[in-house]
Amino acid sequence: MLKSTRSILQDVLNQFIIRKTLLICFICAVVFSCSSVNLNRELKGVNSILEGDFYNNQFTGILIVNPDKTDTILALNSDKYFIPASNVKIFTLYSGLKLIPDSIPALKYIKQNDTLYFEGTGDPSLIHPFFNDTSALKFLENHPNLVFSNSNFRDTKLGPGWAWEDFEFYFSPERSGLPAYGNVVKILESDSLMVSPGVFNNSIRRGKQNHKRSITENKFNIPENLIDTLEIPFITSNELTQSLLQNELQKPIKLSEGFPEGQKKVLYGMSTDSIYKRMLFESDNFLAEQLMLVASSTLSDSLSFKISRNYILKNQLLFLNQQPRWVDGSGLSRYNLFTPESFVHVLSKLREEVAQDRLFHIFPMWDASGTITKPSTTNETNFIYAKSGGMGNVYNLSGYLITKSGKVFIFSFMNNHFRMPSSEIRQKMYSILKKIHDLY
Repeated sequence: MLKSTRSILQDVLNQFIIRKTLLICFICAVVFSCSSVNLNRELKGVNSILEGDFYNNQFTGILIVNPDKTDTILALNSDKYFIPASNVKIFTLYSGLKLIPDSIPALKYIKQNDTLYFEGTGDPSLIHPFFNDTSALKFLENHPNLVFSNSNFRDTKLGPGWAWEDFEFYFSPERSGLPAYGNVVKILESDSLMVSPGVFNNSIRRGKQNHKRSITENKFNIPENLIDTLEIPFITSNELTQSLLQNELQKPIKLSEGFPEGQKKVLYGMSTDSIYKRMLFESDNFLAEQLMLVASSTLSDSLSFKISRNYILKNQLLFLNQQPRWVDGSGLSRYNLFTPESFVHVLSKLREEVAQDRLFHIFPMWDASGTITKPSTTNETNFIYAKSGGMGNVYNLSGYLITKSGKVFIFSFMNNHFRMPSSEIRQKMYSILKKIHDLY
């Protein structure tokens, strides 16, 4: 039977559609193939930079992943251990977010008749010159009889492997159970000499000295003509904490070796996000160390870095392929050892568990000059949200990279044992990360 004219035309149309579809698929395949070839060529160019002379005399590791597709974009020595410096604060942030409530525990206390027994939680915000949080002071003001105990502080004042000669520098305050004023004395000269806290007014000496502070006592040395504001860590003690609080509250406080039996209550203070943000933006070692103590206060009656560290590693990060050597909360110690892969894993967990707007509010932006606090007007530097970490012969950067198409990549870029200026390391890192940003 002969086909109708309509049927013949339909067959011709179907053949045309099939051929057109095949042609489109072929063109797309060619375009995709070319694009893929170009991308691979560009990535090989990035790899050639990492294998070039610039990196010959140092140890470098990098891992960049696309978490949405679980693709590895770039990897070199990603499972090897590096000294992380302040990149450790990423683990501290994760610990805080897992263990500390949105409002920081400021004090633990028990009331007996007209007496309030209280102890610290490690909260760094008490009379801190930046935060100005008065929650704990207002609470203590309302009780006529106060007894302070520091028996729950079970840690060392200085972390393992901290450089002893840093004792006089602002970035190395002591750890303590109930810190005040950031555990530093601030000295500046305007019309007259201004000292905070004021209990140290009579502890200032003028003249040329080898150190800003005596190594064994709270005696501070300043030049004859003081130009810059000095911030010098003070030696903490139960008696000094007692004195600082009495000076603020204008009432006596007794010291106690122990704490009465009973269920301790918790006083909550300021928002923890404000503390996390300053810790990362300013790379504040004091805040990082104290946050790990606060985290331990939510798990135990004892304040100790090891308590919170051990809990996080065993209960939250047991999946890490390379378990870190993690000895402090700030990264001041060269005993710390972490891999780029471990940082990428923890950054991935943070992205899964924290809303992106909140996360990118806490993480600082970064460009080749270092941490930046305000967005660039050119939009050329606003694609990296990351924590840097540097000390002698060490510069690392770990965080989030926003690509040109809007994808969020996670990366860790670690550099150890170099002899050149850190600025050159930053420039080279930026050029590589900018290349990845542009390619995707």
